[in-house]
Amino acid sequence: MPRIKHSMEQIIAKLRKAEILFAEGKSIDDVAKTLQVTKHTYYRWKKEYGGMHSEQARRLKDLEKENARLKKIVADLSLDNDILKEVNKGNF
Repeated sequence: MPRIKHSMEQIIAKLRKAEILFAEGKSIDDVAKTLQVTKHTYYRWKKEYGGMHSEQARRLKDLEKENARLKKIVADLSLDNDILKEVNKGNF
């Protein structure tokens, strides 16, 4: 299968479709083939996005971006703080 990059909304839609197929009595092999993904990918998606709605996934992505931005700010401030402590000691 060619590698395809799916958006969060597409993943969630495919997981909902998988739930319907499982309710119809399909096996995991049939479901994975219908979704055009491997079983491993299906299980990874289910672990990460199972039970989420599109709005929740979008919010999660926004929070992850904000968290990364804040971590960068904290790292920069910590470095500045360490530099000022060294200068204050006179060990430059």
